[in-house]
Amino acid sequence: MQTAQRIIKGYRRRRFIVCAAMAVLVLFLTLSLRYVAERNMNEHRMLAFNSRAITTLENVLAPLQDISADVLQLVGMSCDTAQLRLREYVARMQTLRAIALVKDGVLYCSSIFGPRNIPLSLLQPRLPAPTPLLLLSIDRSLLKGSPILISWHPAQNASHDGIMEVVNIEMLIELMLEPERPWVSRAVLNVAGTHLEYGKGLLARVSADSGEVLHEMASEKFPFSITTVGPSASDLALKNLPTQLPLALILSMLIGYITWLATANRMSFSWEINLGLASREFEVFCQPQLNSRSLECVGVELLLRWNNPRQGWISPDVFIPLAEQQNLIAPLTRFVLDETVRQLAMFPGSPDFHIGLNVAASHFHNSEIIDDLRRYWFPANAVQRLTLELTERDALPEVDHRVVRDLHRLGVELAIDDFGTGQSSLAYLETLNPDVLKIDKSFTAAIGTDAVNSTVTDIIIALAQRLGIDLVAEGVETPQQAEYLRRHGVDVLQGYLFARPMPLKEFPRWLEGRRPPPSHHNDHVIPAIPLR
Repeated sequence: MQTAQRIIKGYRRRRFIVCAAMAVLVLFLTLSLRYVAERNMNEHRMLAFNSRAITTLENVLAPLQDISADVLQLVGMSCDTAQLRLREYVARMQTLRAIALVKDGVLYCSSIFGPRNIPLSLLQPRLPAPTPLLLLSIDRSLLKGSPILISWHPAQNASHDGIMEVVNIEMLIELMLEPERPWVSRAVLNVAGTHLEYGKGLLARVSADSGEVLHEMASEKFPFSITTVGPSASDLALKNLPTQLPLALILSMLIGYITWLATANRMSFSWEINLGLASREFEVFCQPQLNSRSLECVGVELLLRWNNPRQGWISPDVFIPLAEQQNLIAPLTRFVLDETVRQLAMFPGSPDFHIGLNVAASHFHNSEIIDDLRRYWFPANAVQRLTLELTERDALPEVDHRVVRDLHRLGVELAIDDFGTGQSSLAYLETLNPDVLKIDKSFTAAIGTDAVNSTVTDIIIALAQRLGIDLVAEGVETPQQAEYLRRHGVDVLQGYLFARPMPLKEFPRWLEGRRPPPSHHNDHVIPAIPLR
């Protein structure tokens, strides 16, 4: 059996776990997304660096390729005739250091030095070549030791004739390959197996230190590539991840709070009750009421039981007060009404037989109880009398007395349940004009044992008899209690001495044989606690 504290604590615990899980999930997802975004951004920056360097050099080489056809026409001319034209081309190309004409493998004319007679292979062992070439080399003529980029263009049908364009690559290196930390710590230009690194000059090979990675991108227009060296995008993103933690924590706490608000209804007892109603987890029980003298069954009190598959059997002591707090007592009463009407055939079809239904005072507001009776009870044309039992622990003065008058006109009886245990006031008896007073089981249990409560019981009996109000004694468990109540004029008795609460479908068999119902339902038969 569950208690209210355990159930509420369980809901709060599960709700907290869900909110904490959502917060942790959001924290993990936020950091993961930031990590992925940072890693992708780092990769994009590396690629953008390579792409920008390649584009810069391509923009330098493209005009050289455009003028190469014109310059090749000068091969074979005398240097005195061609030198002025060569100097004009160099002057127009700011990145171009020199142009040389080669005939039969001999460099015979330079835009800088004029007429010369040097075998080209002495200056560049790989030249002349039958195909266009792009080479990285060291200047041995003008700025000795400085890196240069050589573009070789052979003449058509003469592999030993051609032009050699010398690019001042050292100036371009500062534009192209200056590192962008922390994404790029080193940048290298690769041409024909030779490598030129920013700040280090020509290298035989490119290597990366521990923890660094190489990214290479080749030009689609010219035979060169760019290699960047730096920390991996993943390591760099992981290193920067702690800077994202404050924002991620704020977002996760916000989502956790939103989840807490969003689950207020979903993970609450009110949601559990609504789910129980929708899934028909509730079951209507009844407890017989007997005439104290003839011991004939003259009525029943309807009681609601809840076998919750998620919580087990939940006592009415738990779910009734919680349902009242959540304004769900009226839907529970409607469920009892609907089930009772569907199973009216279980009860004797006599106007002397009454069916007691527990209702809350709040159900009387705006004539809501009358609307529900017209929807469920009256269309059934029930022969049995209906008694609405109001618990005195409710704020009975708040009951709409016009509704009480209308109920009397409709032939519905009114009983005050648990009389003497709550906000007792004799004014209730005058304003509500009840038909029945139900003596609480605590007073019944005191008979013969507690002088004070026993005296109160006598006073209640005397008061009801003086006002002409019928009496029902609850919680009768011993023959001595039954005899005492009978002697004092209490006409109707209810309690374990006669029958425990039973499902409606078992009532006809009990009525027929006066046998207690089979003890199933886990023996979770609960004391007769009314629906309120």
